[in-house]
Amino acid sequence: MDKALQSERMLMHPKYVWEVPVRIYHWANALSIAILSVTGYIIGDPPAIQSASEASYSYWFGTVRYVHFIFAYVFLVNFVFRVYWGFAGNRYANWRNYIPYSKRHWMDMWEITKVDVLQVKCSNNPNLGHNALASFTYFLTFLAFLLQVLTGFGIYAAMSPAWFPQLFAWVPALLGGDLLTREIHHILMWFFILFAMVHVYLVFYHDYIERNGVTSSMIGGWKFQEEGKEEREIELDK
Repeated sequence: MDKALQSERMLMHPKYVWEVPVRIYHWANALSIAILSVTGYIIGDPPAIQSASEASYSYWFGTVRYVHFIFAYVFLVNFVFRVYWGFAGNRYANWRNYIPYSKRHWMDMWEITKVDVLQVKCSNNPNLGHNALASFTYFLTFLAFLLQVLTGFGIYAAMSPAWFPQLFAWVPALLGGDLLTREIHHILMWFFILFAMVHVYLVFYHDYIERNGVTSSMIGGWKFQEEGKEEREIELDK
């Protein structure tokens, strides 16, 4: 092994960042969004499929709607759990990381923006968890999650007598009608698709420039911190 590379690796030490509940939430959320996007697109623009087979074997569109509704509940439960874990989890999962309530947070967001958009030279991210820009973006995404849940179950309330969807029957009236509610729900689907694409790109990009294991951390939970940076991180959290 090259001595310089070996020396560089010895300066990094592992630190457990993402707890099991956070990792489960992440992958359950990714799966839910993928399935909801595919089924939602089909529901919004169903293909004209004709079949000469028995009618009971041609109920594919009903199956698509059923899968969409099932994963809507998975998405909701997963989202509610993540809100809870924002209070019960460790310091990296805490809700305070996601709201820019301090001048330092805004300054960190600008520094990361320069790295991601202007491609300036990267200094190591002082936050071992999400960087400041990613945290704020996730906060905005949580708001989009909430609006997607409201519009989705608001639409579902018109076709389901179940008590839970009926809790959202007021949403279409508040938003100006069923048609506008569907439009908002559809636009948010494309927002999540675009967000996922940018998210994947930035994860690999920051993994390359920071070399702290951000990609694998959402599988194993561990990230790597440069020796001597821990004191700075603790100081920033005060």
